[in-house]
Amino acid sequence: MSNLKPYHIKQLIFEGEGVNVDFKKTITSCEKIAKTMVSFANNKGGRLLVGVADNGDIKGVKSEDEEKYMLTKAGTFFCRPALEPLFEEIYFDGKIVLVAEIKESDMKPHYALGEDKKWWVYVRVKDKSLLASKIVVDVLKGSSKDEGVLIEYSSKEKALLEYLDENERITAKEYSKMLNLSRRRAQKILVNLVLSGVIRVHTTEKEEFYTAA
Repeated sequence: MSNLKPYHIKQLIFEGEGVNVDFKKTITSCEKIAKTMVSFANNKGGRLLVGVADNGDIKGVKSEDEEKYMLTKAGTFFCRPALEPLFEEIYFDGKIVLVAEIKESDMKPHYALGEDKKWWVYVRVKDKSLLASKIVVDVLKGSSKDEGVLIEYSSKEKALLEYLDENERITAKEYSKMLNLSRRRAQKILVNLVLSGVIRVHTTEKEEFYTAA
């Protein structure tokens, strides 16, 4: 891990929370922080800045050992496969900001243990950790394997690509309805086309949709 300097952290704080940066004043719940940790690992990685309020105010941590303990516990017992954060302490005017880096994983998807005692997959979308759909989970599973994807260009794939040639986007529900496919069959075709790089999946807080790559 690179040695971060105070001005690097100030720059990250100035830019605000995003796809690969999250602020936490303190770690209060292993379940909640595990969501953020797996969303980083399932994406391109990211950094948790502990001791920083949501508005970017540097509060500092009271006990970096306690925060490290909570993060390590969350990574070990509340993330599956387990995640190991890399820690760095940055000093500002007598205050300590604890930086916990979560690397992008090559063992995707990672699951977080929820308060309902079930394991869920999360992905990072802008500054939020969102629950992944069945399609995104299957894409993550496929992307961590080295084997190629064999694509059949049947009339079903062809119809989807022709539609996206004329239209900007389509949802799984629209595609399923358009070709009178079962939800499962539609999902399988979409997953294969995403993995092969033919189409892209876009997750937002409101919906999930697909565009031509």
